Amino acid sequence: MLDFGIENYRPHWLNGRSAVLAAHGRPLHALIGRPLTHAWLVWDVQDDEWFSDCPVLLDFTGEQVEINHAKLDDLSITWNTVDTHRPVLWPDFDLQWRHDIRPELHALQSQRLQDVELLEWAGTDMAQGTVAVSFHFPHGQLTIANALDENGLTFGPPESRYLRHSLS
Repeated sequence: MLDFGIENYRPHWLNGRSAVLAAHGRPLHALIGRPLTHAWLVWDVQDDEWFSDCPVLLDFTGEQVEINHAKLDDLSITWNTVDTHRPVLWPDFDLQWRHDIRPELHALQSQRLQDVELLEWAGTDMAQGTVAVSFHFPHGQLTIANALDENGLTFGPPESRYLRHSLS
């Protein structure tokens, strides 16, 4: 199983909103009211850019959710398995965990989470039914979506072709 070069990381791939809700609805809901303390991304040091194949980590006062997308419709959510002090070992890449590289993420830190939504793509294309996870804060919103076999981040309201399913 691919661990993305991250010690102790074992993605558990799910497909479809009902599978994600059954496996992670309660723990995602339990994050509501907690402040975001850190948002971690894997950074490609040589190319000076986000390495979007690796999971996005959001730490809410010690409860860390790890979100990763792969293929066209695979979504993995894991909890508290990744130690950001450990190296990311991917052949031919110089990678490291960073929490200070995206100003949009930094702006969300210390804000209390108001809601989590599971977003289901309702377009008529190949991505129909894929699931994204969206986090609402008092002064911003973060959505982690499938960007064709990697993670994509958007800040602000999600695209209108998503069906929105609140967990609050």
